[in-house]
Amino acid sequence: MSSNLHDLPDSPCIGVCSTLFDDICKGCGRTAMEVSNWVFLSDEEKRVIWKRIEAEGTAMRFRNDRL
Repeated sequence: MSSNLHDLPDSPCIGVCSTLFDDICKGCGRTAMEVSNWVFLSDEEKRVIWKRIEAEGTAMRFRNDRL
């Protein structure tokens, strides 16, 4: 399987974290567990998360009306 992971930013984070108050961050679309463990995840685990948050498209990262 070819990977575009290295073409992506290091993290989905856009600096608008809401994981203290929300199950899913409104900024990047990841769970609090995904955010806190991001640096420890394998490339495949990160790729799966990127695919999910892109498919959902609800996080500020993917909305045209953000900031």
